[in-house]
Amino acid sequence: MAQLDYVVIKAKEDGVNVIGLTRGNDTKFHHTEKLDCGEVMIAQFTEHTSAMKIRGHAEIVTAHGTMVSEPKES
Repeated sequence: MAQLDYVVIKAKEDGVNVIGLTRGNDTKFHHTEKLDCGEVMIAQFTEHTSAMKIRGHAEIVTAHGTMVSEPKES
């Protein structure tokens, strides 16, 4: 069984969007979640998910390190 990469996303404000993008010839949105401040989502890359887009102020932890996305502008 292949080892899958996990991503931890912690919302630092209400309304953080986590969008999963598909693999294949055409990249498409396939899943969207909205997190409120303090909520944590654990996600993984799979045979269907090749990328994630995080919109809003969040802390993202991966095997490659930790980063913080910028707050949404008003």
